[in-house]
Amino acid sequence: MPDATIWRQYPILPDDGTAGTLVGRVWRPAHDGTPAGPSVVAVRSKGVIDITRTAPTTSALLNAPEAVARVRAADGETLGSLDEIVANTVAERRDESRPWLLAPIDLQAVKAAGVTFAVSLLERLIEEQAKGDPARAEGVRQELSAAVGADIARVKPGSPQAEQLKQALVGKGLWSPYLEVGIGPHAEIFTKAPPMASVGYGVDVGIRADSDWNNPEPEVVLVVNAQGDIVGATLGNDVNLRDMEGRSALLLGKAKDNNASSAVGPFIRLFDASFSLDDVRKAEVQLEVLGPDQFHLRGKSDLGQISRDPVELVRQAMGQHHQYPDGMVLYTGTLFAPSQPRTPGGAGFTHVLGDYVVIRSPKLGTLMNRVNRCDAIAPWTFGTGALMRNLAARGML
Repeated sequence: MPDATIWRQYPILPDDGTAGTLVGRVWRPAHDGTPAGPSVVAVRSKGVIDITRTAPTTSALLNAPEAVARVRAADGETLGSLDEIVANTVAERRDESRPWLLAPIDLQAVKAAGVTFAVSLLERLIEEQAKGDPARAEGVRQELSAAVGADIARVKPGSPQAEQLKQALVGKGLWSPYLEVGIGPHAEIFTKAPPMASVGYGVDVGIRADSDWNNPEPEVVLVVNAQGDIVGATLGNDVNLRDMEGRSALLLGKAKDNNASSAVGPFIRLFDASFSLDDVRKAEVQLEVLGPDQFHLRGKSDLGQISRDPVELVRQAMGQHHQYPDGMVLYTGTLFAPSQPRTPGGAGFTHVLGDYVVIRSPKLGTLMNRVNRCDAIAPWTFGTGALMRNLAARGML
């Protein structure tokens, strides 16, 4: 069984360290008569700097003009080294008199795009055809891959070729809601979590006790301001209950939005001279799952294979028809769809309680969490109202 030292085996920073503009949040304990509460921080080579006086929330910071310049110019108290704060973030070793990391987002809407890769499209079809039963998945996978796999991988969503493929699939009796959003003109955009509900690095992510088929979804998460501009990116785990969604697409909310089912972090990397949207377009997201049963799974997701450009996904999520005055983050979807059996002769991958999920991308660092049951993780209680009251009590508004 992996022990507590596993958190130290994966560097949290990007490959180029603090060369980029990195913004995060920490929970800062009470100090000098100021109540405890969340603080916006800049991660620099000299340590983690509290810049809450510059912007009380990351939402406000990223909606402000010249956000990168503001972060670089911001002055504030050094809360400690990054290593110290990361070490104190892991719940079982936490000293609550010292700061620890939170998810780097706060008031932003948390949205997600689904079925953005050909492989993930096929896996959603498999869930649907198997009716959420993992024992039927492999047979359905072979049938669907033979019937539609190559055509779907080549087609551009919304194109005349996509419409032709749609008609051909209708003729074969294979049409479904997943094909509609996978190759049709409209992307699937759904709400992953309410603002303030996402968890960050070093804490548990949740799966429901009544789910028997579930998996991590390692993704790049776009960070978007109120004007619809993509201003940076981070990593996310779009924890997914495959059996729930497979029974009916109308159970998507139950499959996706549960206590601690949205992980985001470790930091937001803003677009600057060292990091751009083109870096996102070619990003590789690596995944490892390390289980208490000695199970070890590796995978990766290459955004170069995404079916819709990140800018298109943002335009479909936000614009004339839908505004987000506090900004938005958008999970971009995943190429990763695990089918490796968890046990010899088993029916496929599903989580075991105590799994460690490690998501890394060279430009974005490492997001790492442990799997637990939603009802065993502390309930989410610190929402938007609590944040506003807290910031007011601390004199930050």
